[in-house]
Amino acid sequence: MEAREDTMPDAGSVGFRTTTGRWVLLATVLGSAMGFLDATVVNVALPAIGRDIGADVSELQWVLDGYLLTLAALILLGGSLADRYGRRRVFTLGVVCFMIPSVLCAVAPTAGVLILARALQGVGAALLTPGSLAIIQATYRAADRPSAIGAWSALTGVASALGPIVGGYLIDAFSWRWIFLLNVPIGLFVVAVTARRVPESRDPAATGRLDLRGAALATVGLAGITYALIEGPRGESPGWLTGAALVLGLGALTGFAQTERRATSPMLPPGVFTARQFLSANAVTFVVYAALGGVFFLLVVFLQTSLGYTPLYAGAASLPVTLLMLALSSRAGALAQRIGPRIPLTVGPLLLAAGMLLMLRIQVGEGSLGAYAVSVLPAVVVFGLGLTTTVAPVTATALAAAPAEHSGVASGVNNAVSRVAQLAAVAALPVLAGIGGSDFQDPRAFADGFRAAMLITAGLAVAGALLAFATIRSDVLAPAAAPEQAAEERPHVPAAEPCPYECPMAGTP
Repeated sequence: MEAREDTMPDAGSVGFRTTTGRWVLLATVLGSAMGFLDATVVNVALPAIGRDIGADVSELQWVLDGYLLTLAALILLGGSLADRYGRRRVFTLGVVCFMIPSVLCAVAPTAGVLILARALQGVGAALLTPGSLAIIQATYRAADRPSAIGAWSALTGVASALGPIVGGYLIDAFSWRWIFLLNVPIGLFVVAVTARRVPESRDPAATGRLDLRGAALATVGLAGITYALIEGPRGESPGWLTGAALVLGLGALTGFAQTERRATSPMLPPGVFTARQFLSANAVTFVVYAALGGVFFLLVVFLQTSLGYTPLYAGAASLPVTLLMLALSSRAGALAQRIGPRIPLTVGPLLLAAGMLLMLRIQVGEGSLGAYAVSVLPAVVVFGLGLTTTVAPVTATALAAAPAEHSGVASGVNNAVSRVAQLAAVAALPVLAGIGGSDFQDPRAFADGFRAAMLITAGLAVAGALLAFATIRSDVLAPAAAPEQAAEERPHVPAAEPCPYECPMAGTP
């Protein structure tokens, strides 16, 4: 369906409170919500999926990592495609490429088919994710962009908060397959609204060859290493195959680094990492988000397997985390702006570690409301406070370390780093914690593994706090800091639209 360009305002001229402005906001919020809902709901559905199709722990790991792998590897390429071929066009393509595999997920008869469909969903998300904020940035008048971005953040936050509850209800009342079918009516509506109401925009300076080789090498590299981490401990794959996958993965990532240094239009410009504060912020991101990925992967499963929660109750149990994020994230960002990010990025991960250690108090069979208030809720609240204290400052630091005209690339890299960290956590943590085979169905075995995993993730969070204290400067967010940075502190990367990528924690339950 072609948009009616003659009746559509030009990009960059739309007011926030106009009819077109409201439609653009609705389309971008609902499009983003598709990815957010999947990010929060699939974790809640893992026990039901495992029971229904007979999937073991490693197959359930692939259900998550298949999606994260293609998303992390292709998200920067998705942003480049949007700038080059049109943000509306690529955003719409992403919605369609997310919606069709969702149907395949819903009808998947085996774990293998579900994993393939999830990987295809990740391709759609890599096209969709960079698009929503890029459209807002390019469509609204400059004076109205802060209001539009604020409204987008609030509404997508509400979608994230409702995701686990809606998903839990669908799983309880119908089947886990319905959580994927929910994407179909949302996607059709977004495509129709985008075609009729969203102006097209592109970056006329986006020239040169697409970095398809870099995208392919990144995908092969991440896939090889992930395969070795997940399948190696199972012992069902030949040792030579696991070893070959590891060597292939490491070799492909080495080739990716060489390709990016030589490419005329690299997907990941190496110069962006010459800024020491940007490198430090992303190192903190990787360590802390690996810890977060482990908690989000295992907590809702633990509540169902070992405490007997229904999917609906398990989804609702983590709601305080999202509510704290909605209520306090802007204040945390303002505090980091005022006192500098070093202290928040030290205290925040320590609070995360404290919340993870409090989860050790949760006992098998404590499924009552009273037990939730005594053991689960305090851990979730402390964890949520740590998350709120950490997310906005680490993202702001990553953006502030790069010149303002390159904030799009900086945000995209930070987003990709967080996804890769979560992918690594899902692949490696069950192995390190001794969770395998049919432990997803064994309350006590899974509880033992969960406690070991929380000790590991708490250690990662503490390491993130120490890394932030040692490497993050307090003045990196100061308004006058950027012009005074030495040349080696300023990455040289191609110009990009400001902030065309979403916060890496978008969709956090």
